[in-house]
Amino acid sequence: MNFAQFLLILNARKKIALLTLAVTVLATVVVSLMLPKSYKATSTIVLNSKGIDTLTGLAMPGTLMPGYMATQIDIISSKNVAQRVVERLRLAESPAVQAQFAEATQGRGTVRDWLADLLLRKLEVEPSRESSVVGISFQGSDPQFAAAVANAFAEEYQRISVQLKSDPMKKASSYFVEQSKLLRDNLEVAQSRLSKYQQEHGIVSVDNRLDVESARLNDLSSQLVAAQTMAMEARSRGSVAQGRGGESPDVSNSPLVQNSRVTLAAAESKLAELGQRLSTNHPQYQSARAEVEKLRSTLNANLRLTQNSVGNNASVLSQREAEIRAALDAQKTKVLELNRTRDEMNVLVKDVENAQRAFDMAAQRLSQTRIEGQADQTDVAILNPAVAPLEAASPKVTLNVALSVFLGTLLGIGLCMLAEMFDRRVRSETDLTDVAEVPMLGAINWTPPKRKRFNFGKPTGPRQLRLN
Repeated sequence: MNFAQFLLILNARKKIALLTLAVTVLATVVVSLMLPKSYKATSTIVLNSKGIDTLTGLAMPGTLMPGYMATQIDIISSKNVAQRVVERLRLAESPAVQAQFAEATQGRGTVRDWLADLLLRKLEVEPSRESSVVGISFQGSDPQFAAAVANAFAEEYQRISVQLKSDPMKKASSYFVEQSKLLRDNLEVAQSRLSKYQQEHGIVSVDNRLDVESARLNDLSSQLVAAQTMAMEARSRGSVAQGRGGESPDVSNSPLVQNSRVTLAAAESKLAELGQRLSTNHPQYQSARAEVEKLRSTLNANLRLTQNSVGNNASVLSQREAEIRAALDAQKTKVLELNRTRDEMNVLVKDVENAQRAFDMAAQRLSQTRIEGQADQTDVAILNPAVAPLEAASPKVTLNVALSVFLGTLLGIGLCMLAEMFDRRVRSETDLTDVAEVPMLGAINWTPPKRKRFNFGKPTGPRQLRLN
């Protein structure tokens, strides 16, 4: 079948096509007019996508995630929000609604859940493309009711968004309260250990005391070095004085020894002078010699006394060296003990500092979570509240008629082709050769004349014969 044959079939069966089109359009118009009118109200909201918490000013990377918008849409169309809308509009309190619920579910379930499911079936949540605006639409037979439900969904979504943020903060606040109490107890225990340690060891300021004791240790070290030098020198002088007393500079330079030697020398000179004038038995000579002997004994006694004095000085310096060394050892022990005490106290101080830092952080976090848990700030704002629509959203008569014309045309063409399949006729010159396989010898071009009114005779008209 070519296109020309298709047009011939449609021309021959045009009554069927037109009748089908008319019936389809008429049925569509009747059904559209008989259907109840439905009104659609839309409330638009804006989701803050800046990712900044309005309370704390901190960045919220969760709002920048690709699934954030889909999550908010799921929350809006959740059953929890629908149940809140039912409670807000008090739909379950109507006796008519309760009767419908009993008839529809036979008393199974709750009116609240049943109404929430009905509302969700007529709810549409559509996000705008490439923006943070979301449209919440509800369709119903009453325009005022549709607008009220759409606005109720927007407002309840605002409230539940605040609740979804504040409830975890309230739980976290309770947790931080318990942790703050525990950390406060730990801080008090650490402070009591530090205070007890300071009282037991009599510590007021370890650093100042350690500085004083360290300075004293350095002073004793310097004194020990000086005492060691003086003791070594005194021992050397004592050895020389004990071995060779006359050659010892300490003995020779002693004023007592020098005076004894001068007196002895004068007495010996006098004795020698008397020995030249007098005999050894002369009383004056004997007296002078006795005096010389006495002065020599005095000189020897002074020498021994000076030698003993030099030796005693060495002993005194050695004893002083030993005392300074003992004091130095005791001071070293004291400084080491102070160092050990300081290290132990530093550990306790660190424990107190760590406990204080942990308590401060917990207290700060507790304050922040408590404020966030009590805040009613939200990142959802209602852009355009829903108003009662003036025109019905459905049925759309014009659109339905346009669709019925298209569908009726297709249905009419289909019925024409179906009728042609059951009653095939010759409608062109090619039908004989294609369908009946009969050679065509000629064609008669006959056009029936127009009938005149009140003419009951047989029509006559021109006939033309065309031989092939």
